[in-house]
Amino acid sequence: MELKLEAVRLVNEEHMSIREVAKHLDIQNKSQVQVWAAKTKQGISLEPAASKRGRLRTKFSSMEEEMAYLRAEIEYLKKQYPNLHKE
Repeated sequence: MELKLEAVRLVNEEHMSIREVAKHLDIQNKSQVQVWAAKTKQGISLEPAASKRGRLRTKFSSMEEEMAYLRAEIEYLKKQYPNLHKE
């Protein structure tokens, strides 16, 4: 995060070129500096976005409720992918 902020500061305050900043900070891809500078100019945070991978975490009040949810999920998947389920 500090590297990003320093790169943007050098571009905006020190008026260094994107190429100069990349070379000065040993950043291999100068277009990355360009992206950081553009995001900052647009007011977009440079903080990493929260990951949206994986399954949603659902809380259940009882084991029975969780089992019913999982059974319904299995049935849904069987209908979506009938060729994968063979009994």
